[in-house]
Amino acid sequence: MKTVSFLGCGSWGGALGKVLSEKNVQVTMWHRNPEIIKNLDQSRTHYLIPGLKFNKYVNFTNDIQLAIQSSSIIVIAIPSQSIRSLIEKNKEIFEKNRIIVSVSKGIEVDSLMTICEMLYKVSGVNYNNIVALSGPSHAEEVIYKFPTTLVAASHNESVAKIIQQLFATEYLRTYLNNDIKGVELGGAMKNVIAIAAGICDGIGYGDNSKAALMTRGMEEITQLGKAMGAKDNTFRGLSGFGDLIVTCLSKHSRNRSLGQGIGEGKSLIEIQNQMKMIAEGVHTAKSVHLLSDKYKIEMPIHEAIYKVLFNNKNPKEAVTELMQRRLSVEQK
Repeated sequence: MKTVSFLGCGSWGGALGKVLSEKNVQVTMWHRNPEIIKNLDQSRTHYLIPGLKFNKYVNFTNDIQLAIQSSSIIVIAIPSQSIRSLIEKNKEIFEKNRIIVSVSKGIEVDSLMTICEMLYKVSGVNYNNIVALSGPSHAEEVIYKFPTTLVAASHNESVAKIIQQLFATEYLRTYLNNDIKGVELGGAMKNVIAIAAGICDGIGYGDNSKAALMTRGMEEITQLGKAMGAKDNTFRGLSGFGDLIVTCLSKHSRNRSLGQGIGEGKSLIEIQNQMKMIAEGVHTAKSVHLLSDKYKIEMPIHEAIYKVLFNNKNPKEAVTELMQRRLSVEQK
């Protein structure tokens, strides 16, 4: 069995590392903070999720060169906006035939690239060896072996199959998809809609509001995705509607939680200072704002969230404006 290294040991990276270790796969977990690594190695317990325990097949290191060179499969599990810097500093270590798997969900703000596009450009690894692993999944449920499904997307089906088999257990089922761009865009943009869903919760709106928000939000995601070259069918799948549903409704969703705080009247800075983990939807809102302008796609829900987050738009006023927009047909 191949050895696997995780660059990033947050909740999701840690949960996936646990999955593999329970299949007796040798796993190396890297984190930039040596104190966190020391604590993980001694306690064998995750610092964010106490229920996440690590067995003997998991090693912890602060040495990124060791982590990269010791494995044939590298899983990128750090916040999306930090990936470029990390890879640029260590790109000489990467070999073109290594498999890189991205489980980070975001769109780089400066370049407007998806994570896999950016990994290819920066690392020098063959694009056919890059895989996006996405889907409706929270670490808090995977560690307790609740049935969960993922999608492994790559231009190279044989490489995607390797990752499909690797992340397959009696409680984790992984499907194949060749629309890597669609899988990444769905996983990234749903976080913006999850913030909107949280705002609905914070204001006190009900199920009607959230159902409409999720449906119309996915229509916006699909239209931009198609303009960028993705397949519209992908957005009806696990990495599209599936991920949207779980992120908008779950108590574990940090993006929904952030939105709820805003709906309750808290400031973005106040909420972020209180969070232990990053809500990727905040950065993605900036990226989508720029992408919608670039591709001339009307995205009123995403634009409203952008204004609430960055222009101090009152959430209730934003909702009223959305409801009073010019009447139109449901689908173009």
